[in-house]
Order: sequence, then structure tokens, then C-alpha cells
Amino acid sequence: MNRKIRVIVVDDSALVRSLLAEIINRQHDMECIGTANDPLVAREMIREKNPDVITLDIEMPKMDGIDFLGRIMRLRPMPVLMISTLTERGAEVTMRALELGAVDFVSKPRVGVANGLTQLSNEIVEKIRIAATAHVHRMVKPAAASAPAGTDGAGAPAAAKPPVSSATLLGRVSTEKLIAIGASTGGTEAIKEVLTQMPADAPAIVITQHMPPGFTTSFAARLNSLCQITVKEATHGERILPGHAYIAPGGKQFAISRSGANYVAVVDEQAPPVNRHKPSVEVLFKSVAQFAGRNAFGVMLTGMGADGAVAMREMKDAGSYNYVQDEASCIVFGMPREAIAHGAADEVLPLTQIAHALLGKLRASPDVRHRI
Repeated sequence: MNRKIRVIVVDDSALVRSLLAEIINRQHDMECIGTANDPLVAREMIREKNPDVITLDIEMPKMDGIDFLGRIMRLRPMPVLMISTLTERGAEVTMRALELGAVDFVSKPRVGVANGLTQLSNEIVEKIRIAATAHVHRMVKPAAASAPAGTDGAGAPAAAKPPVSSATLLGRVSTEKLIAIGASTGGTEAIKEVLTQMPADAPAIVITQHMPPGFTTSFAARLNSLCQITVKEATHGERILPGHAYIAPGGKQFAISRSGANYVAVVDEQAPPVNRHKPSVEVLFKSVAQFAGRNAFGVMLTGMGADGAVAMREMKDAGSYNYVQDEASCIVFGMPREAIAHGAADEVLPLTQIAHALLGKLRASPDVRHRI
């Protein structure tokens, strides 16, 4: 018989601790081996019981969840599932938690907690199972604290993005070129790794990261503060421009279409989930295969499941060149594995090499006109 997934629940609410423990203990393949009402109690419990997964609240007494998470990931990295209240501040802090190494998060309701957590029970246990299989890496040093959107690291108003240096120019890539990225669990940091290496005149980039409503705004703002390119949530009908990255809004399907010679964003709140996801990588990649074809580059990053694998093969059949993240650098190797199994990958690379390889391919493209 396989050993059960051993979980410790850390939350300052006795009700939430009781509900989460009950949800976990109802599962045949997991057990709650302890609960803690603050991180100091949790620290000793982790030492004694060596759990497979921790669920962690953010706002707690004595030490908040973010500080505790940072210590865990520096000293004793393990899979952590954040339990986050869906507020504007909660979204920003959740992005910080993912940056520090949390595997994933669940949005805890602000009111009606008992009914809300019961309704979320399937999502909670599914994400605990995913977390238990995740490849968690030690954080070498603390990341800088996230600044509010529109500010620099000191909280001052952010300066305009610097002018493009001729040393970084791709040479004005044809506006026909398009990069499409899909990701899920672990994808927020993987996407950041790719986008922060993109020069200001990179081709347009379209992205689907599995994320619920309320969180993609903070995600886009955080990336925009770190990148040479402009990063934003996609809005329906807008032109998709070079030097920009467009992120699928949580809870909406995102695709591309054409208006004359231009790519345009198609954002649909009414469209149903695909592969249980909304937004879905499958939806975006199918549209890229149809409207960009051989002018597209596909990138499949870390994530659980198979969303986007079939459509990524359609992209390749239409002439795109596709990169897939390798197993060793993935938090979860599900979506990349499925893309490879479907024959969609042209190259399988470590995360840190994908942007470099992509830029090299772009520079070698016959319709790139170098100015240096």
C-alpha cells in the first residue's frame, strides 16, 4: 500500500484548521498529521513530523506567512500550498509567495468560510496532491520585496522604461512574428525567467497561465515592473504589438485573431472552460496555429496536466518552432511531458536556456533586419 501524503495545516483560525483537517482526512491518499495556529508552533511540528506538504495562511500572529515561507524555502525547502484571501492585497502577497517558492495557492473566501472551503475541497486536495509531487528548490537568497505596482523597489514612482540600447536590438523583428507561452503550476516564476530576458523590441508575446480571477492583474503589474517589454492583461479587441506581452485574464478565455495585417486579442468571459481551465492554453495555442502559423514560436512551461499539448502539435504542424521546458527544471512536468508525447517539441531545454535559444532563433530568422 502506498504511503499517504502527510500534511500539516498552518492557520490562525481554529475553524479553518478544523475544516481543512477534515477535508484532508476524508481522502484515501492523504492525512492531516498536525495543525498549528502560528508559524512558531508550526516550525517545531515540521521538525518533529517531517510532512510532505504544508498548507499555509498568510496573515497570522507572531510571524506572517510570507516571512515564514521565506525561512522555510531558505532552510528546509518543501512543498507549500498557500491559503490566500481574495483581496487586492491578498493577490499581491500571493504573487510574492509564489516568487518565494510556494507551489500554488487556493483563494480562501472572505465571508462564509465554512461553506466556501467545503465548495473548494476538490481544488484543495487536488493541489495538495500536485504539491506532493513538485520539485521544490532551495532559495539561495531572499528575493527583494515586491514593490507596489507603478513604483520602484523603494516605493517611489516608477520611471519610464529605459530607451532601447542598440546592443540589445533584435533589429526590428517582423511584426508578423509572435511568441505564445503556456504554463500552469510553477509557471509564474518560469514566465518571469523568460520575459525578463526579452529585449524591448521583442516580438509580441501572448501568455496563458492558469490563474483565477483577481490575480492576473497583480501578476502582470509585477512582471511589467521587472521587464524591458511592456506586460499587461489582455483586453478584448486590442491590437497585439511588438515589445508587449499580453497575459490571459483569470476566468476568461484568451485567443488571437486577425484584423487585416494585425494580430488582435480575443477575450471571452462567456466561453466555457477547456480541459477544465479558463483560461486554457489549448484555446490560445489553437488560435496561434490558425492565425500565426509559421510566424509563431511556442513555449510550454511547467504545469500539471495536458492542457495545450494537442494545440501545440497543431502549431508545429502549421509551421511554428516550439520549445518545451525540461523535467529537471520544472516544478511539475505534466504539461511539458504531454507536449513532448504529442510530438509538439522542437527543442527540450532547461528553463534558463529557453529565452536565449528563442532569441538566437529570432536573430537567425531571414526577415530580421539587423541594424548593428
